[in-house]
Amino acid sequence: MASHVPNVLRATAKPIISLSFTEARRRALNLYRAWYREIPRTIEMYTLDISSKQGRLKLREQFNKNAHLRDPRLIDLLVLKGKMELEETSHLWKQKTHVMRYFKQTERPKPTDFLTRFYEGHQ
Repeated sequence: MASHVPNVLRATAKPIISLSFTEARRRALNLYRAWYREIPRTIEMYTLDISSKQGRLKLREQFNKNAHLRDPRLIDLLVLKGKMELEETSHLWKQKTHVMRYFKQTERPKPTDFLTRFYEGHQ
């Protein structure tokens, strides 16, 4: 039944914060800059066994995962989550293990063709 909602109602969704893509992008870049500045302090506070360069590379990797998004509402949602994560990290509300979860080994993409899956033991 929900699939019969008229297109007029679907198109009038309210924005979370940003009214346009450029405004949402600006907010995302501000969040990136805030995280970028916070990384050396976070490494020192949590006594992490990584360098600032490794932390900043992981930050770039996390932001590049969502670089393809164009919906301002979705970008705003991710920016709000990112701000919450930044606040939790900077106020030491997280444990060291929570922070180190971001730095686990980068996972290889799952194989798509049959033979590669067979050779690696995937089903």
